Amino acid sequence: QSKHSRSTTSLYSTLEKPKQLTRFDRIKAKYKGPQINISPEVEAEVGFSYSAFDDAVAATDYSFNRNDVVKGTVVQYDKGGCIVDIGAKASAFLPLQEASLIQEQGTAIESLINIDDERNFEIISEEDENGQLMVSIRRIQYREAWEKVVAKQESDEPFDAQCVSVNRGGAIFLVEGLRAFLPGSHLTGRLPDDDLVGQTLPLKFLEVNQEDNKLVVSNRRAVVEAQMEDLSRGDVIDGLVKALKPYGAFVEVGGMSGLLHISQISMDRINDLEKVLQPGQKIKCMIIDHDKVNGRIALSTKTLEPEPGDMIKDPERVYEMAEETARVYLEKQEAERKKREASAKDIVLGLGDALDDLSVGVSGGESDGDASDNLDSLLS
Repeated sequence: QSKHSRSTTSLYSTLEKPKQLTRFDRIKAKYKGPQINISPEVEAEVGFSYSAFDDAVAATDYSFNRNDVVKGTVVQYDKGGCIVDIGAKASAFLPLQEASLIQEQGTAIESLINIDDERNFEIISEEDENGQLMVSIRRIQYREAWEKVVAKQESDEPFDAQCVSVNRGGAIFLVEGLRAFLPGSHLTGRLPDDDLVGQTLPLKFLEVNQEDNKLVVSNRRAVVEAQMEDLSRGDVIDGLVKALKPYGAFVEVGGMSGLLHISQISMDRINDLEKVLQPGQKIKCMIIDHDKVNGRIALSTKTLEPEPGDMIKDPERVYEMAEETARVYLEKQEAERKKREASAKDIVLGLGDALDDLSVGVSGGESDGDASDNLDSLLS
């Protein structure tokens, strides 16, 4: 019994497993259409036979490797994706998730790519048992998107982007198909709530890190820098008092925060700031300095006072006459500037004339000692 069992086992072990059919062989086996037989005479006349064609295909080197970018043509939709002819032994497959960098939930492959489209595809797999490769468009678009983002950062120009979601810390925007985080503190004039989704805002980059796949953007920076370009020293602007501090008040001006120092509120001394200004109060003020790089503004209301102390005694009069008072103040500042320049010019010209007289005296025979004494007396 044992000997018979061993011989049976030996017999089965010598049997070869049936050869696994390729996808083409399986389709061929099921095909019931007409079979065309080419006579040897026709093959001789054409100069090429089916067997020669099979040999040529077998001898062709299709050297396709993972991460290669190849030209291909979409030939049909299949199983939620696409069949793509890239010139390989078997057609390649493009899955839906690899068809585009930007896809809305529930998107169909037909809306992303058309039949007969010819374009570049990236190979993202090795051949399977049927010789088929998997390809991607999304990965090509991903690299191109990062190249565009890096170029935007280098130019430092503002750009528009759409909000796709919000969270507790801020909001997510799509920039060239990539997800960028907008911190809530960098959103101008509002909170990151659900109403923000779908809206388009001007942005600038705060951080671009391709290695960590990290993009951080700012709406405040884009808005502030755009407004700063239109602001100049001496401009009279409307503002809203946001907060009071011992050293002055923070005033919101068009989404920017400006400092109205306590020394710039009135010509008279202020003992209690809360008796002069209150949070939420609308005021008019003059820009006396600005830092366009960091978006900081220094403000003044004392330059708008028709009379010293009016900001304490009658602030409404200050606001009503703000433009006229500012004009007079700026004209006075300009006159004083020209006067200072004229005085400086007179000093320079006088020094030049004195030096000319000194050089004439030296050439006329004065001793070196006398020249030195004259120069000392001139500069003393």
